[in-house]
Amino acid sequence: MSFPNDFLWGGATAANQVEGGWNEGGRGLANVDVTPWGADRRKVMSGTANAHALDQNHFYPGLEAVDFYHHYKEDIALFAQMGFKVFRMSIAWSRIFPNGDEETPNEEGLQFYEDVFKELQKYGIEPLVTITHFDCPMHLITEYGGWKNPKLIEFYKRLCTVLFTRFKPYVKWWLTFNEINMILHLPFMGAGLEFEEGEDQEKAKYLAAHNELLASAWAVKIGHEINPENRIGCMVAAGEFYPYCSMPEDVFLAKEKERENLLFIDVQSRGEYPRYAQKMFERMGLDLGMSPDQENLLKDNTVDFISFSYYSTRCVSTRPEAGEQVGNAFKGVRNPYLKASDWGWAIDPLGLRTTMNSLYDLYQKPLFIVENGLGATDELIKDENGEWTVADDYRIEYLKAHIQAMKDAVELDGVPLLGYTSWGCIDLVSASTGEMSKRYGFIYVDRDDQGNGTLKRYKKKSFDWYKKVIASNGEDLSNN
Repeated sequence: MSFPNDFLWGGATAANQVEGGWNEGGRGLANVDVTPWGADRRKVMSGTANAHALDQNHFYPGLEAVDFYHHYKEDIALFAQMGFKVFRMSIAWSRIFPNGDEETPNEEGLQFYEDVFKELQKYGIEPLVTITHFDCPMHLITEYGGWKNPKLIEFYKRLCTVLFTRFKPYVKWWLTFNEINMILHLPFMGAGLEFEEGEDQEKAKYLAAHNELLASAWAVKIGHEINPENRIGCMVAAGEFYPYCSMPEDVFLAKEKERENLLFIDVQSRGEYPRYAQKMFERMGLDLGMSPDQENLLKDNTVDFISFSYYSTRCVSTRPEAGEQVGNAFKGVRNPYLKASDWGWAIDPLGLRTTMNSLYDLYQKPLFIVENGLGATDELIKDENGEWTVADDYRIEYLKAHIQAMKDAVELDGVPLLGYTSWGCIDLVSASTGEMSKRYGFIYVDRDDQGNGTLKRYKKKSFDWYKKVIASNGEDLSNN
């Protein structure tokens, strides 16, 4: 068999995309709450809109999302029906510390997550908890400037100490920051960054990322001290960069983009900045101001494993005539050899195997695929038994091909893999577009892009397919 008996099959979500209950249980306002659906979304996510509060001119999909806050028992029961071994979720920082800088945590928020963990425990499902998944209390942005300010390290340490202590009986799998490299592409969403006119945005991003890297190392240190059984990982938005052609300039550009993408994982996995990053900072005139104690902190507290999201590969060219295409947050050109999703993301199962090999060759740490899936437009129909469902064979084919590539990397290449959590196991609000119509789940949620719908849950065809995959430990991928 390709996978060990303790391989962790499951699904993944984020609090800001499923939870809702934004003004319940003492929760405070966060950056993800004020990020609207529609034409202004990308401007807000990029940090140039200065969106500090809700207004009447926009719809904010994250406020209610799919209301996991009130539906978690129902949803976890459905996950258990599929046979989940693990459920990746995240903590809403402002549910634990509403402003982010309080001395004492919010008990109602802690109790909510404890109830969720107990529900998972009832079904034998391990939680994999992302401490920060595109989530920053607005008070930390308006009063401190988000992760530009090193004071956030202390607030994050306090959050980690509370989480590791309170949830020690329930959680041993943790991730420090979701897609930490996204700070370079969507800085308000990734780190609560906003920019003044004339500000050197690149310097600000790397300084903020440095603060997050220090905070991540503190999380590893604190987490291992509180519970030596904790396994704490980093997380990157991964995917190979292909040169558009064999022209040396394109090949080197692909190398540069790969380095940019993996820079922060280098630090979290190896404990120091690579030489190419040091030279880049010199050219930028950027002084990180790192003390010997901070250098030792990074060196002594590297992550236990590397987790990553994989949706597609990217193709880059130095020649303007190759054309430009934005599939998601990463700019590139269309790969002429690959089909694309409805949202323009290249579909490349073999690229997953390549990515897995590249990450393991570089870092020699176990891997965990914590996001992979197909965003598509689903149609709710009645099956032959009169039950509402979605005939999402396209999703099954996508996942089948990617899981096969994952198996090949494990069985043929020897890549150590801890688990696989398909993204958006239940339909959720898209992080990049704010849409509900961009659906990923095995479970359909009746909600549209404008927030209309009953929130009722329906099993898609892929629900029973994934149940079979898990039951066979990945050996049976057939669609019948």
